[in-house]
Amino acid sequence: MNLLGAPRLTMDVDIVLALDDGNLDGLFALARELGLKPSIPVAIEFPKDPASRREWIERRNKIALPLVAAAPGSPTLDVLIEHPLDFEAAHSRRERRRVADVEARVASVADMIALKERAGRRQDRDDVEHLRRLNA
Repeated sequence: MNLLGAPRLTMDVDIVLALDDGNLDGLFALARELGLKPSIPVAIEFPKDPASRREWIERRNKIALPLVAAAPGSPTLDVLIEHPLDFEAAHSRRERRRVADVEARVASVADMIALKERAGRRQDRDDVEHLRRLNA
């Protein structure tokens, strides 16, 4: 939200990735390298199994795997395991932003609106209003 120009005080970063085995294996390896672990008692590899993802969504009402670092105050990395986007189409619409000396790829405003509308929480509805004003 902040990288798109909308004010948001948050301590998490949401990521959307293709949920194929290769991408997930890369994510798990990077998470281990960075010392990231699930913030809840679940194996980090559970998203590889579509049935486990479905159970997570339907029984726990969760659409993200939260990963945290050992350092207090570090942001949570929420890996979306379910979203309304066609990944390849969303990837082609991604935008580039600079954070210090690092180039970050972020979802387009339209895709962020779709993600936020799907989440439906009050904060997400407020975010959609900000995003629509930016898009106007």
